[in-house]
Amino acid sequence: MRIATWNVNSVRSRIDRVMGVLERHDLDVLLLQETKCRDDQFPTLDLAAKGYELAHHGLNQWNGVAVISRVGLDDVQIGFPSMPGFGDPVAPEARAIGATCDGVRVWSLYVPNGREIDHPHYHYKLEWLAGLRNDAAGWLADDPEAQILLAGDWNIAPTDDDVWDPSFFEGKTHVTPPERDAFQAVVDAGFADVVRPYTPGPGVYTYWDYTQLRFPKKQGMRIDFALASPALAARVTDAMIDREERKGKGASDHAPVVITLG
Repeated sequence: MRIATWNVNSVRSRIDRVMGVLERHDLDVLLLQETKCRDDQFPTLDLAAKGYELAHHGLNQWNGVAVISRVGLDDVQIGFPSMPGFGDPVAPEARAIGATCDGVRVWSLYVPNGREIDHPHYHYKLEWLAGLRNDAAGWLADDPEAQILLAGDWNIAPTDDDVWDPSFFEGKTHVTPPERDAFQAVVDAGFADVVRPYTPGPGVYTYWDYTQLRFPKKQGMRIDFALASPALAARVTDAMIDREERKGKGASDHAPVVITLG
């Protein structure tokens, strides 16, 4: 079984690339983030023709998450129970969707960016991650053998090796101790980063900003992760970051992250 996660940065602009990634990696499940469309705007015809089912949650031109599967799509859940909202008035955003695919409980997650340190969105980000950690810990407590995948764009670089120049990020989000602690709390709850062992760094990234020629200069960040419960982590036999997908005209600024299960 092969599962990938990818911040597509507008699925309507990149549906051809989505189909290419599905085919090139022979994916059974693809988790998308930042689809940037409502449910009724998602381009589905190509997916159905190739035998894929879709679960999507999108409210407007921002955010949006999806699960695409050819191995079943059951028990779809919009958001996790402790997920906070944001805005005035406070409302849930389209940042999390879960589904069961061939016995694996997958979550496509688009963690809030945080914007600036001490911005309300930064505190929202930390609250969002705390809610995810608490719910995920509860899922494992209820069933220690559950196969759960928490995957997506975490908007956190957990270590200095995960950014091209730590000094460049001083005073910025994604690298602050509270954010890194929040990521580590999910790991400590029992969810392992199953990609890093197969893609050791430094200098191994999943995101490169469109500006300043960051990609050709190899100035990126590792902020997209697949964290697996113990039972699922034991099944992982390989993982890779599809850096080639970041190349060419019309690419997303993120690369797909692919894991293979035995």
